[in-house]
Amino acid sequence: MADERDARLRELFARLAAAASEREAGAVEREIWSAWLATDDENVAPWIARGLAAMEARDLAAALQAFDRVVELAPDYAEGWNKRATLHWLRGSFEESVADIDRTLALEPRHFGALSGLAMIREAQGRPFEALEALEQLLHIHPRLPQLRERIEQLTAQLGEAI
Repeated sequence: MADERDARLRELFARLAAAASEREAGAVEREIWSAWLATDDENVAPWIARGLAAMEARDLAAALQAFDRVVELAPDYAEGWNKRATLHWLRGSFEESVADIDRTLALEPRHFGALSGLAMIREAQGRPFEALEALEQLLHIHPRLPQLRERIEQLTAQLGEAI
């Protein structure tokens, strides 16, 4: 199953990089998110569902409990770490979010959601060089991501003025 999933993701990322438009890239992006979220682990799936429902309801405490359980049960499941990173970001716990982003990227280096989150956090922390680095990595993975090039240009200009 993992080999089949890995082959599918390789194909999706190739399509993402070659997408001719934002619309086409957006469709591929949604397929990638679906592949990342999918799990055939019957112990993990209910916790993911609980966590997502709690996040949607803005019950961050319940979401944290659910995603803590996901990463405990499936420490090699990148999307569990990413969802918990997102939750930490929503709670304003940036360093905890970055720790989970690091784990996400160790498991799935192409995770454009994690890279985007890292860039937002580093920019909010006044660390524009690190934000730009994450955005440049993101550009190689998802070149048609809306507003990405503009954000890179803005940060580059900002850093040029600071030098």
